[in-house]
Amino acid sequence: MSQRAWIATRKGLLELHRDGPRWAIAREHFLGEPVSMLLPPQGGSGSDGRMMAALNLGHFGTKVQVSGDAGREWAEVAAPAYPPQPEGAQGPAWKLQQIWSLENIGGTLWAGTIPGGLFRSTDFGASWQLDETLWHKPERLGWFGGGYDAPGIHSICAHPQRAGEVLLGISCGGAWITRDNGASWALSARGMRADFMPPEQAGEQNTQDPHRIVRCAAQPEVLWCQHHCGIWRSIDDGATWTEVKGAPLSSFGFAVGVHPADADTAWFVPGVADQRRIPVNGALVVNRTQDGGRTFETLREGLPQQGCYDLVYRHGLAVSDDGRSLMIGSTTGGLWASDDGGERWTTVSTTLPPIYAVRFG
Repeated sequence: MSQRAWIATRKGLLELHRDGPRWAIAREHFLGEPVSMLLPPQGGSGSDGRMMAALNLGHFGTKVQVSGDAGREWAEVAAPAYPPQPEGAQGPAWKLQQIWSLENIGGTLWAGTIPGGLFRSTDFGASWQLDETLWHKPERLGWFGGGYDAPGIHSICAHPQRAGEVLLGISCGGAWITRDNGASWALSARGMRADFMPPEQAGEQNTQDPHRIVRCAAQPEVLWCQHHCGIWRSIDDGATWTEVKGAPLSSFGFAVGVHPADADTAWFVPGVADQRRIPVNGALVVNRTQDGGRTFETLREGLPQQGCYDLVYRHGLAVSDDGRSLMIGSTTGGLWASDDGGERWTTVSTTLPPIYAVRFG
């Protein structure tokens, strides 16, 4: 079986190939430079091989690189830029800190950023436009940072059957949806609960902290959310969310993946919440449900079960188009792959740089 995967790390972008049972690093890109997010090679007529990498270079700012040949050659293009900040404007500084999400929706690139801006490009990164409608929503001033000092857009979920419909996940700013390609936006987090807020504010949609939201490609009305305070599921396109209880060990975590053809099957990586943020009992596991959250299995085979401190970030769990190949990458440089929906895992490496994102090509 021939496959390709891309790993965004603190020390560069790693390209992995396999033509047999084992994965191997085929090429290294931007070695030594933090890559916060990537868009893997895009398929389809006229776009084969086009991909993008977002680099977070600290003092030197955010840089964006594109390739037209699946990573053999790269060229720097424009990075999203905020307009000048009006004097006295409230909220975080209007300055790009990081690109946290990248998606290609019908040939238009969408980039979610910290501090909470959404940008689009119709020319594959040669230029970017800020979604002014979302940026100027008065509710944005109520957003706040989760793991970062400023809020950020980490999940961009397009509806595959409805042009112009996109749902966003924001930490901490809830879920927002547009049905007119960004001309208008509405909160879409009803039912979520933020236990870190005062009780009377726990249900406010604008203060929710969804760590990651994913949509089922074949059943797009169904979305799954790994929230700071548990697991939630929506079966009505994000209009309402229902908490899924009963996940083994812990319902806290960052990553969630959904089977592209079966909305009842989803995967989570549980951890110890808040200050510790490590695997429960020092054992890395993956929780899987195959019945919409009514029951869960805890999958361990091939994963480290003693003295493990690996945390899997929001984008550190990838599910391939076949729904059977999975990959998880950790903050301590561990990378594991499965060919059977998570039943068994093989170690790809335990010595990589901290991993920010994993995506199949």
